[in-house]
Amino acid sequence: MKRLGTLDASWLAVESEDTPMHVGNLQIFSLPDGAPDTFLRDLVTRMKETGDVAPPWNLKLAWSGFLGRLVAPAWKVDKTIDLDYHVRHSALPRPGGERELGILVSRLHSNPLDFARPLWECHVIEGLENNRFALYTKMHHSMIDGISGVRLMQRVLTTDPDKRDMPPPWSVKPERRRGSKTDSEASIPAAVSQAMDALKLQADMAPRLWQAGNRLLHSVRHPEDGLTAPFMGPVSKINHRVTGQRRFATQHYQLDRIKKLATETGASLNDIVLYLCGTALRRFLLEQDDLPDTAMTAGIPVNIRPSDDQGTGTQISFMIASLATDEPDPLNRLQEIKSSTRRAKEHLQKLPKSALTQYTMLLMSPYILQLMSGLGGRMRPVFNVTISNVPGPQRTLYLEGAKLEAMYPVSLIAHGGALNITCLSYDGSLNFGYTGCRDTLPSMQKLAVYTGEALDELEALVIPPKPKKAASTARKKS
Repeated sequence: MKRLGTLDASWLAVESEDTPMHVGNLQIFSLPDGAPDTFLRDLVTRMKETGDVAPPWNLKLAWSGFLGRLVAPAWKVDKTIDLDYHVRHSALPRPGGERELGILVSRLHSNPLDFARPLWECHVIEGLENNRFALYTKMHHSMIDGISGVRLMQRVLTTDPDKRDMPPPWSVKPERRRGSKTDSEASIPAAVSQAMDALKLQADMAPRLWQAGNRLLHSVRHPEDGLTAPFMGPVSKINHRVTGQRRFATQHYQLDRIKKLATETGASLNDIVLYLCGTALRRFLLEQDDLPDTAMTAGIPVNIRPSDDQGTGTQISFMIASLATDEPDPLNRLQEIKSSTRRAKEHLQKLPKSALTQYTMLLMSPYILQLMSGLGGRMRPVFNVTISNVPGPQRTLYLEGAKLEAMYPVSLIAHGGALNITCLSYDGSLNFGYTGCRDTLPSMQKLAVYTGEALDELEALVIPPKPKKAASTARKKS
């Protein structure tokens, strides 16, 4: 048995009927030319008939009850894994458009995972219009984070459109990073040893963590410093209690458009993403007469996993930035977001990498305590909305000759945060996945539309229009 890390175990601790803590990935493929009618049936059959199931797909909780998850969270290998349960074949009703796919994924994402089994499911979905199909995979957040999830699904795809007889994701073993240590066994001596190492590290890092905490407290008393601290965001429509049912919407843009805007405005790509999300959220809440007078804030996961680390589990830190939703002028709103993210990055960069996990727990502990105590959604939120930007593969990929057209993240939400926006780049595009509470955000699809219109608006403001050909010809003649 292998123990879970503290941050991984926290996702198990806050699991509830209303807040299932799994994340998902939606991949859309176009069928290869000349594919037989049995293509998807044969694909599912091969997936189920695979031999060995590799970690983390073959791991289940040693004690699946709530007390076991809370007190002694550990993984053990499931030697009798039932792939007929985990791999499922579904079909969309006609016409099989994006709407029907969104409805099905919303329903699948609302269902909690079975804690007596390995915590994942894979759904092959046929009947998507224009000769396409989809692959929706979900896995508990205690097993995986956004970066490792993308890498896990990417490992079995190929850049070769002619390759066939490809293995499913759960049969490919993760590559071990050179010099990496194996996970500690779930034994008393190992637990004592790890606890002593953690105490020593915390003692060494205590001065740095104390300084970081003081900077956050100072920013609360002096907001003019520009560092956005926890609990500085207002309470809004998206910061109340949630129910277990989800809504899912998508949006898709060319990455070059976002990069060009970043260059023209002196912003980072993440700044533009935050601007688009904040502008869409401002318009959405204005229409419902629920826009707070003060700026809403975003919790932004930051990847701290080494680039050559193919392992799973959660390795993220967090920063908090303003979305400037109280600023009516678009360019001023973007400038405020740029300033806020710059201060947040400077604050995070002052910490050594070895202290980032401890700092993350320091920053996230109020959020987790809110959820565990039942106070989530009943008091001021730690931040208003989670917005992530996950880098994905930048080359065209294939599965059994089927071209991967798009890849969308499907995330989790919790009490006090009824909306999560996660972006994933792939092959020159940026794909937005909006996950929200079905009851709190009944018109959530509007956010996807408003994000696109915010992009058009910003382009019109900062990118000068190209001169008309007729006008240039007239000038040459004169």
